[in-house]
Amino acid sequence: MNTPQPAMDVIPTVHSFFDPQSNTISYVVKDPSSQACAAIDVVMNFDQAAGRLSFDCADEMAQFIQANDLQLEWIIETHVHADHLSGAPYLQEKLGGKIGIGEHIKTVQDTFGKVFNEGTEFQRDGSQFDALFADGDTYSVGEMTCSVIHTPGHTPACMVHIMGDAAFAGDTLFMPDGGSARADFPGGDAGQLFDSIQRILSLPEDMRLFVCHDYGPGGRAIAWETTVGEQKRSNIHVGEGASREEFVKMRTERDAELSMPKLIIPALQVNMRAGDVPTDKEGNMVLKIPVNKL
Repeated sequence: MNTPQPAMDVIPTVHSFFDPQSNTISYVVKDPSSQACAAIDVVMNFDQAAGRLSFDCADEMAQFIQANDLQLEWIIETHVHADHLSGAPYLQEKLGGKIGIGEHIKTVQDTFGKVFNEGTEFQRDGSQFDALFADGDTYSVGEMTCSVIHTPGHTPACMVHIMGDAAFAGDTLFMPDGGSARADFPGGDAGQLFDSIQRILSLPEDMRLFVCHDYGPGGRAIAWETTVGEQKRSNIHVGEGASREEFVKMRTERDAELSMPKLIIPALQVNMRAGDVPTDKEGNMVLKIPVNKL
């Protein structure tokens, strides 16, 4: 697999949106040569105790796009998130755009279709999304050519999206003092995760790198922007030339001590459907709770 060479002279404007419930950072990325933009990892709010959906985060993004007279062309999912529900279809209904995810969503759908005992009406071919990206694919946001890198390990469908001098890493990497994503979900693999991170670290050192989550280790302020060079030098899990064997051992031991994300059960059911909530035969939105499956 060849890592694409980015156009470092193309500098998109990146605006961030932080959701404190899930510690998710979503982004609106504007083409520097037009009013076209992309939205990345949009959040739909969910009160699990009440079983109630709301759209404060997605509305904030929509209001920003409209206030700045931007044209939404793409709504990107870096992967099937386990810690928040996707607001992609809500934003699409308001502002348009195509919803895209990595082609290995089909693997995720097959895996979790079994976990949630989905029937044959649940399509496992990725057809819920408007576009499925393969490693090395390109697409355009206005006049800006964007490219994708397949980065499995956290999930089979993880992808890093490169837009000019900015890369959006999803959950594959956190801020340098946060390390890397877990690799113990079904379909995850610590060795694959290490290999994927090495592809990211092969990008230009001054490339801006934006993460999808931050938890403020040590009590520091929430942050989401770093660089490839800073990750190579300082990432606590892979910086300064950590070996694959050391990483796999660390990641495996660490993951064994982690609890499941609070919203993993509703999030997976919704996100593998491109943000649509499953319904019963009467059309009521419903979610299942599998027992001893995760």
